Amino acid sequence: MKNKSDKTEKIEFPKIPDPALLPPQHIDALQTKEEYSRCQISDIQLEYQEAEKVSFDKVLFKNVTISESTLRAIELTDVVFENCDLSNVDFSEAFVHRTEFRQCKMIGTDFTRARFQNVSVIDSLCDFSSFRFGKLKLIGFSQCSLNSADYYQADFQKVSFEDCTIDQAVMAGVKLKDTDLSSCEFSGLQVDIEDLPGCIISADQAASFAGLLGLVIK
Repeated sequence: MKNKSDKTEKIEFPKIPDPALLPPQHIDALQTKEEYSRCQISDIQLEYQEAEKVSFDKVLFKNVTISESTLRAIELTDVVFENCDLSNVDFSEAFVHRTEFRQCKMIGTDFTRARFQNVSVIDSLCDFSSFRFGKLKLIGFSQCSLNSADYYQADFQKVSFEDCTIDQAVMAGVKLKDTDLSSCEFSGLQVDIEDLPGCIISADQAASFAGLLGLVIK
């Protein structure tokens, strides 16, 4: 018997102090297994970083650009990214919990095999980003551009898409039961027919999915 609370489970917000109480933290280079806690990192550009298992807890990133970098297995807990550019950064195998990305640029960002729980991505540009083989639980994408984003064989558990553009996104191998795409814009998706039962779509989107089933609508 299913627990009724599962149906009402909501994304938890980052448990982060008031930004005014967070001391500034300057970073020149990130080191493997380095830990940062209760600080604010803002208005900096980090280039050519290469480190693993860097940990951030209760941290605010604001106006930060990370480029040409590989930061595998990064650990983010109670973290907020605001107006940051993380494009093409390798965050594969990341652990991301109670984290928000607000008005961020994440074009081509690699989250392959990452684990997400209680994460919000809001008003962000995430075209060509990769979530392949990831575990995504309680994730909300809102007003995001996710064109050609790759979710191949990701495990979706309570993943929501609200007013997003997801044209040509790859969702092959993703069980889409209870996933609501009805407010999204797309002309086509890469999905497997056997994974579609239970996916929530709008009447206007039905024609696109009918094509996958070999149906012709007159």
